[in-house]
Amino acid sequence: MQNSKAIKFLFIFLFLFSTVIFAFGQLDVARQTTAITYPLDQVVYTQFRGTTRFPRMKGEAKVKRTSRNGSEIELSVSKMPRPFELGAGYATYVLWAVSPNGQIDNLGEIKRRGFFEFDSKISVTTPLQTFALIITAEPHFLVRQPSQAIMLENLSPYTKSGATIDTTRAVQYFGNSADFFRDARTPEIAEIDYSKTPSTILQAKQAIALARFAGAERDATEELNEAVTLLDSAENGWKAGRPEEQIDVSARQSISAAVKAESTAAVRKDAREKRNERTRQDAEARQTEEKFADVQSQMEELRAELARETRNRELAERDALNFSNQVKELREELGRLREDLGKTKTEADSYKNRVTQYENQQQANEEQRAQQERISQIQANEPILMNSLKRFGTVARNDRGIVLTLPETFWAGTRVSSFAPNTDVKISTLGEVLAGSAAYKIEVEAHTDNKGTPDELQTLTQERAQAIADKLLSFGVTPDRLAAAKGYGASLPVAANTTNANRAKNRRVQIILLPNY
Repeated sequence: MQNSKAIKFLFIFLFLFSTVIFAFGQLDVARQTTAITYPLDQVVYTQFRGTTRFPRMKGEAKVKRTSRNGSEIELSVSKMPRPFELGAGYATYVLWAVSPNGQIDNLGEIKRRGFFEFDSKISVTTPLQTFALIITAEPHFLVRQPSQAIMLENLSPYTKSGATIDTTRAVQYFGNSADFFRDARTPEIAEIDYSKTPSTILQAKQAIALARFAGAERDATEELNEAVTLLDSAENGWKAGRPEEQIDVSARQSISAAVKAESTAAVRKDAREKRNERTRQDAEARQTEEKFADVQSQMEELRAELARETRNRELAERDALNFSNQVKELREELGRLREDLGKTKTEADSYKNRVTQYENQQQANEEQRAQQERISQIQANEPILMNSLKRFGTVARNDRGIVLTLPETFWAGTRVSSFAPNTDVKISTLGEVLAGSAAYKIEVEAHTDNKGTPDELQTLTQERAQAIADKLLSFGVTPDRLAAAKGYGASLPVAANTTNANRAKNRRVQIILLPNY
């Protein structure tokens, strides 16, 4: 059991390693194989070796060149893997002939036999005489250029008679590096699809995907729709159990239509780009013609002017000297005018700056007058405000502003922060007065005498200050005008805490109105 697991692990490792080698070893790297020159009417044999992707693959070809049919090829391959194992986009195998001068001939499809690794044979002909043979995995059998998934390539030839066969080590090919095989639209072929679905249907799906990838949905809509219709017909016939030959015909017709759509899309795209380029060139030509016409017009004007000058010079030579002097004077005058223009521009800029400064000063003066009027208005209304506040307590004016000291009667007791009964009317009226005095910021401060611990006194004054602040907010004072309520405990007495009268003075809540200039 352990040995079987080890073997299975080794197989998986080798498979992944060979996949990485294939991905990084073949991508856009020129490969070179042997091109064989096949002599006339002589049978030549060549073995095939697998590339790095599937080195276990094998193959052998028997080639005979005739004057009538060209090069006849009989190829047998073994241990062919399932194409979809190479990745999305591969559905079959194709045999290619590649000449040293770069000519490529699609010799035909190597059809699968079974589901797992399979052996297969193919008999084809090519007009080429000197060529290399390679086998690639492809999306469908009608591709025009081999992909980079190169599976087999021929080795050196031999004959049973031992005759020497000419070869060339100059056949190089990169493979089709189109992004189709890395595109998200490339249809995947699941293992179950590969085992159950006819190969030609899978190839038709890949051919249609290639056509869409080439832009057939835009540039070859009718051809693409024809290919899709033929594929639907093949799939419906397959699902309905129709004969395999009929299904194969429809699927191959779909592949052919898809290839036509792909090539048509490429041609039309190229034509569209050429039309766009021609349109651009025509526009540039028109612009050039317009510029040329302008130049010609200017030249005609210059010729006319030259003719006039010539006639004037012929009529009177002496006028030429005068004309030259006039031109000189005009140039001097032009220089003076330019100098004057520069001075004028400088003066204009200076005047503009002065105007801007004046306008800024006017604006500043206007703002200052408005501020002064606001201050004057606040100061003029201050006695009225102080007089209206006297009914709520003692009112005084100091450096900070107007100070309203609320009497102790606002509270239910000397050591409580709850309001005395029947104080809501006074507080609501006070809130309305302060809410209407929008020109003032408001601060609430609470103090008490020293009877009690500092923490108790601090808590008491903070609660009283906050209670007053909350009431003012509830009766219309906006939060932006009201500073945070502060309790100072007994830290700021106004009299010594030696008598009851002095202690009563120290127990006070003050509302300070600060002018908002």
